[in-house]
Amino acid sequence: QLQLVESGGGLVQPGGSLRLSCAASGFTLDYYAIAWFRQAPGKEREGVSCISKSGGTTNYADSVKGRFTISRDNAKNTVYLQMNSLKPEDTAVYYCAADSTLVCYYGPYEYDYWGQGTQVTVSS
Repeated sequence: QLQLVESGGGLVQPGGSLRLSCAASGFTLDYYAIAWFRQAPGKEREGVSCISKSGGTTNYADSVKGRFTISRDNAKNTVYLQMNSLKPEDTAVYYCAADSTLVCYYGPYEYDYWGQGTQVTVSS
């Protein structure tokens, strides 16, 4: 079965850190650019970050720039989102998406694959 699986979400206090993982099952991530999105209750889905197939190009939304870092380990077929200095407004379900034709993009698009999401809650 071809799918993306996110993990690493949880409850963390403001100022804390989490590392999300996006693992591919049934296909090789080497050939895909990856984007991370998040959706908070009652809000539209928001693009957070993206990384190119080689990892040489990354981009971040202004809301997370300087706090989040996207990376990939193609040998492990996994992309990561390191989230530091977390704020309550980062609370959301986080999703990863993969596409074989994009370079690095985290806007609306018909991505090839989506994960099921992982919940991140930032609260004291």
